[in-house]
Amino acid sequence: MGTLVNNYVFKALENYPYDLEEVMEALNYALSYDEKNTMALTLMGRVYAEKLYKYDEAIVYFKEALAENINAFEVYAPYINTLLWNEDVKEAEEFIDFALTVKGSDKAVLYLKKAILNEQLKEYTKALVYIKKAKEYAYNSDFISDIDTEKDRIKGKMPKRKKVKKIKKAKNEK
Repeated sequence: MGTLVNNYVFKALENYPYDLEEVMEALNYALSYDEKNTMALTLMGRVYAEKLYKYDEAIVYFKEALAENINAFEVYAPYINTLLWNEDVKEAEEFIDFALTVKGSDKAVLYLKKAILNEQLKEYTKALVYIKKAKEYAYNSDFISDIDTEKDRIKGKMPKRKKVKKIKKAKNEK
């Protein structure tokens, strides 16, 4: 039976996000065989969050997957994204802090999510600290370039500092 469930999960993964009808059919079959399959629950949560914008329903699926297996690392990033999109900032922060303590979790991704959370709170300097930590834990060149893109975006949002010396000098000359 495990193989049959996995076949449906693979079919859903292969078709996501291009053929949502196939994805939903495969996920419904997978969950009918194993209602606790973390990969199927995660993908169902992603459909609800990323395609249907039903964040509360997506969060239920993610929590079900995590209740089944707290080490279901495939849940972490989409769950955090959904919490941030739903403006559940406190819950997102608590989950990221917890996830960083879990052995085997992708620290680079989690620190990047923490940076994005701080960006959302307009705490740009703090966000850049987490960007630096994310880069420290990243071991993939493509992901490092993604981190650099995030860094540039955050820096672009930071308030521009006025040149205080020129302003003071201009006032003294008057």
